[in-house]
Amino acid sequence: MFNKDRWEEILEALTANKFRTLLTAFGVFWGITILVLLLALTNGLKNGVTASFSNFAANSMFTWTQRISIPYKGMPKGRRFNYKLNDVAALKSEFPELKYVSPRNSLGGYRGANNVIRGTKIGAFQIYGDYPEFIEQLPMDILQGRFINYSDIDDKRKTCVIGVDVVAALYDKGEEVIGSYIKINGVNFMVVGVFKNVNSQGDSEEEANTIFIPFTTFNQAFNYGDRVSWMAITAYDQFGITQLKDRIFNFLKTRHSVHPNDDRAFGHRDISEQFAKVTGLFTILTIVGYFVGALILLSGIIGISNIMLIVVKERTKEIGVRRALGATPWNIRLQILQESLILTIIAGMTGVAFAGGVIWLMNYSLDQSGPVENFANPSVGMPVVFTALTILIVSGLLAGMIPANSATKMKPVDALRIE
Repeated sequence: MFNKDRWEEILEALTANKFRTLLTAFGVFWGITILVLLLALTNGLKNGVTASFSNFAANSMFTWTQRISIPYKGMPKGRRFNYKLNDVAALKSEFPELKYVSPRNSLGGYRGANNVIRGTKIGAFQIYGDYPEFIEQLPMDILQGRFINYSDIDDKRKTCVIGVDVVAALYDKGEEVIGSYIKINGVNFMVVGVFKNVNSQGDSEEEANTIFIPFTTFNQAFNYGDRVSWMAITAYDQFGITQLKDRIFNFLKTRHSVHPNDDRAFGHRDISEQFAKVTGLFTILTIVGYFVGALILLSGIIGISNIMLIVVKERTKEIGVRRALGATPWNIRLQILQESLILTIIAGMTGVAFAGGVIWLMNYSLDQSGPVENFANPSVGMPVVFTALTILIVSGLLAGMIPANSATKMKPVDALRIE
């Protein structure tokens, strides 16, 4: 490996027919480029979709009530019912596996009718009544002030936390936000915090146009009593919410006199289950990426093997001279293997470098144009580079194996006779 003469011979052999060597190397170059780019694009799609789930704690679900679909205990089909605050306490008591059970109510919508006034400015925003632990379930960055706390809940304070787009719509640039007042459906609330979402994926426009107020204040100010529109439920990490949800719904069916087989009475969105499906999908896509890239790379390796067979044929007399001068079959085999390996590694690592440049351009374009929905930060890690290098080394050895064996089977006398 450290023999200068051997390296000079390898270089001379590879440059003897530059155009042929270039075409041969291109197959490997293109195969490894496609492999790396496929994995980077898959990773970018995974990052984008996963980011939309990171808006909410992964081991969580939302649940709400719907119409009864099966008559039960004298009550008719089609009956409506609502969660109550005591359902929250009952769930916490019955299921120690649950980390958070957050009741929620809401009003309006940022695309609906105007419901918020500040001075001469008005706007339509989504108003949520929440508990303090909700910030643990929906991570957000508090840019100014604070989030709702239990003093707000216990004293039913008229406080609110507003999104960055609410600030942009209702406040002049540089105007003090914390401590100011806004009027929500005719009720004055003092702003105690400003937030933005932790990432730019998902429906970030809606999230930035959101206002949070204490749940107890919401119910009192807007005459909701003890009604709960829906609940956000998060389990401890060691307990999967997907495995718990059947028990939770059976418990709620009993509390609200719902038929045990009536699965339509409760709506839900299982974040954990959806996340698991997405993770499985991207695992399959990664495998497909490796498979397609490997097939393309294989065609390049076959090309190198064929060219090396031609090179061995062209150098038959040279091999015969070497054998006559005392070169062992292993020396001949090693020479051919090294040439194949060097050609494969140079072509492959050039492909990796080229793919890296394309990935950099993709990320630069994304930074300049802004976020793309469900796609972010296409990239590959060092394990992929090391995997590619391993594939190249193995491929180079395999590509040279047949020509090397062909070269060692020649008898020196027969090789010297060939003109």
